[in-house]
Amino acid sequence: MSKTYKITLLPGDGIGPEVIAESVKLLDALTERFDFSFEYTEALAGGAAIDAANDPMPQATIDVCKASDAVLLGAMGGPKWDHHTGAMRPEFGLMKIRKELNVFANLRPVSIPKALADSSPLRPEGVAGVDLLTVRELTGGIYFGQPRGNDGKEGFNTMRYSVMEIERVARVAFEWARKRRNKVTSVDKSNVLEVSRLWRDTVKELHKKEFSDVELDHMYIDNATMQMVINPRQFDVILTGNIFGDILSDTSATLGGSLGLLPSASLGEKYGLFEPVHGSAPDIAGQGKANPIAMILSTAMMLNFLGEAKAAAAIRNGFEAALKQPLRTGDLCTKGNTLASTSEMGDLIRNETLKNI
Repeated sequence: MSKTYKITLLPGDGIGPEVIAESVKLLDALTERFDFSFEYTEALAGGAAIDAANDPMPQATIDVCKASDAVLLGAMGGPKWDHHTGAMRPEFGLMKIRKELNVFANLRPVSIPKALADSSPLRPEGVAGVDLLTVRELTGGIYFGQPRGNDGKEGFNTMRYSVMEIERVARVAFEWARKRRNKVTSVDKSNVLEVSRLWRDTVKELHKKEFSDVELDHMYIDNATMQMVINPRQFDVILTGNIFGDILSDTSATLGGSLGLLPSASLGEKYGLFEPVHGSAPDIAGQGKANPIAMILSTAMMLNFLGEAKAAAAIRNGFEAALKQPLRTGDLCTKGNTLASTSEMGDLIRNETLKNI
């Protein structure tokens, strides 16, 4: 019997609706080759939700996300809503849905095929073949810690982690390392921060008890950021907290030369939220210039989450096959390439995906 998955679509702002549309077209094409189908529900999020409902993450959106099998998010925010503060900012809506779904582990893979190495701001020979995964704790740390405030004279935030929060995200990192090259690099600032001291001690203890077969090393965040630029190939799985993961995963995202390449998955015990790493890019919204690759690869991660590994692999194979063609969106278009629109790139990947099934 065919399986029907309930998917919540949060197109959001800027280029979000454009890249989401390419993923939906690809998913619909896959239903013709696999024994599954999709039931979509579109909901408001980010600036679009502020405009329509005066709330960046309305309760109705949260409810429909919790009733779905997975959530696809396009992008949130833009200059139009920069005047908003606190809970009215689009970014607050993103943090709210992460917390509501308890998606505590953010997975950001960075894989740079040889065909895209020339797009990197670093030397091609230094980044070709990079394959790393950042596992970032997503619902704790300084972004959520209390107390916090700003009275106009003093601003303060609290960086806080419990052993439970550290153990559960570390377990995700170690388990992924076992599927990859069996190495975890835990990143902290334990030389000056008590919370990082607890982080390092907890990771060490969990490693000793449950994952001694996995290679483990530790780095301070400042050194890890430098190493990401100097020698990114040394990393397999990077494990770190919320704020350090924000910094480090965005640094790693620049290695391929465009944020339009980078997918992500935010996972918890029940829910999965899948989104490209890039922002809403309002300067190119509605012009057919957006790169849909990150959204499409995020969709492949969603299919893995749903247990449809063959379909996910077909998308990744289709993406790699598409890179052998000269078509590139503007962010990746260099000498010898042909400029492609958002829909042209989406069509190319979809066609190559279907050929590889």
